[in-house]
Amino acid sequence: MHTFPRPAEATVSVAREPVEGECAACGAQELRSYPVLSEGGWFRVVKCQRCLVSKSREPWNLAGSITFLSEQV
Repeated sequence: MHTFPRPAEATVSVAREPVEGECAACGAQELRSYPVLSEGGWFRVVKCQRCLVSKSREPWNLAGSITFLSEQV
C-alpha cells in the first residue's frame, strides 16, 4: 500500500516568471525568476535563460514553497 500516488509526469518543472531587464553578460532580455535548491538551502534567483548567468540570488523559505506557521509570525 502506497501513501502517495505515483506521479504521472516524467519530469518536475517550476514556473519561471519573466523579469524586465537585460543580462550583463550576453545582453539578452531573457531574465526569469524562480526558486532553486542548492547545498545552502532554497534560494529565489533571477537568471538569464540564454547563458544562465545569475543576476540575483536571495535566500528563500526554509522548505521552499511550503510555508510553516512559525515563519509567518
